[in-house]
Amino acid sequence: MSVFKGEVTSLPPDKSISHRAALIAALSEGETEIMNFSAGFDNQSTLGVLAACGIPVRQEEVPGPWGAPVRRVVVSSRGLWSFTPPEGALQCNNSGSTMRMFSGILAGQPFQSKLVGDASLMKRPMRRIADPLRQMGAGVSLSPSGTAPVVIDGTRELKAIEYRLPVPSAQVKSLVAFAALHAEGETRIYEPLLSRDHTELMLGLESGVENGERVIVIPGRRPIAARPFQIPADPSAACFIVSLGLLGRGSEIMIRDVCLNPTRAAFIDILVRAGAAITIENRRTVGGEPIGDILVCGSAVMEPLSISDPQEVAWVIDELPMLGVLSAFMTERFELSGAAELRTKESDRIEALAVNLERLGFLCRQEPDGLSVTGRRLRPAEPVVVECFDDHRIAMSFAVAARACGEPIELSDSHVAGVSFPNFFELLESLEV
Repeated sequence: MSVFKGEVTSLPPDKSISHRAALIAALSEGETEIMNFSAGFDNQSTLGVLAACGIPVRQEEVPGPWGAPVRRVVVSSRGLWSFTPPEGALQCNNSGSTMRMFSGILAGQPFQSKLVGDASLMKRPMRRIADPLRQMGAGVSLSPSGTAPVVIDGTRELKAIEYRLPVPSAQVKSLVAFAALHAEGETRIYEPLLSRDHTELMLGLESGVENGERVIVIPGRRPIAARPFQIPADPSAACFIVSLGLLGRGSEIMIRDVCLNPTRAAFIDILVRAGAAITIENRRTVGGEPIGDILVCGSAVMEPLSISDPQEVAWVIDELPMLGVLSAFMTERFELSGAAELRTKESDRIEALAVNLERLGFLCRQEPDGLSVTGRRLRPAEPVVVECFDDHRIAMSFAVAARACGEPIELSDSHVAGVSFPNFFELLESLEV
């Protein structure tokens, strides 16, 4: 077992908020400054598609509050209809957030556009974005299997709709909201389960509850004034460092300036409930988002994780791979259900977890919407190759276990971590004592 100590001030900026800040900036009138923008591949894909559609984007490194440089992005726009037809297909690479959310903006532009991605993204389901956009009046065509390429025939004549999300999805909710900003009238989005709410907060949209469902109201065709954004540290990235600290007995790690939005930081509540030694310090609000510092201490005492509540699953969908690996290595047990959405991410993450945990000697049982870990029959003496499936979260989850537990694990592709966490391996090394 390794021990990890230190103060983390270089956690990646929040991916979700970075995506939305760039897209909202492109819809705003004026010049928007975004401080601490993510350098991850996915967020750079969002800036790339904006630039390809004629939106001026500038980036530079500037000193950050803790001394280390941060990325400053400036986006200039004239408002909702500032986009120009791209010369070719818009390359989203591995970023489902880029493809899905930008589709909402393109639906309101009076030209045709085509969005493509890498081999992994081209396999991910896109019917969920086509249905609401077609209801609003845009033309959307997909492959015969309902995947990319996504071809959008946009129009300035979008109409407001009432749309009920069939599954909790912040990306679908956001694309409908972005399209609705271009529509005539008032769009209402009904959400049976609350997904991450950054878009509503950043746009200042009204929300309430009707018949037990959350409803978000989006008025169409109102100008958006440019305003600055400050991006907090990514809680999904923090989950890997928290897990590192918990697995390393005797460890003590302070993680600074993390976004603590309840729709994003529910993994902390799950871990504390199981007995993990985690405390939050210096709580405050920046740009409408709650942030704080996370102190995690390694401990041998933690109950196995069992996650099944639909709302909780929706809130920790990105952290589930790390939570599953953490629980397996700490307790040899893990229970997950109600998470069928996990099969539609960058990889089938239920399958990826089960395959790799079994290679490492764990007893696993897959279900359509989850999996169980019921024990461990052996610990491998020889190196085991963990298949990353081109998925950054699978790669980093098993890398944390390898580093903290001394397991003989080799990753099939460590570079994929750069999708969301460019300095991941350097940070792990810097914390080990």
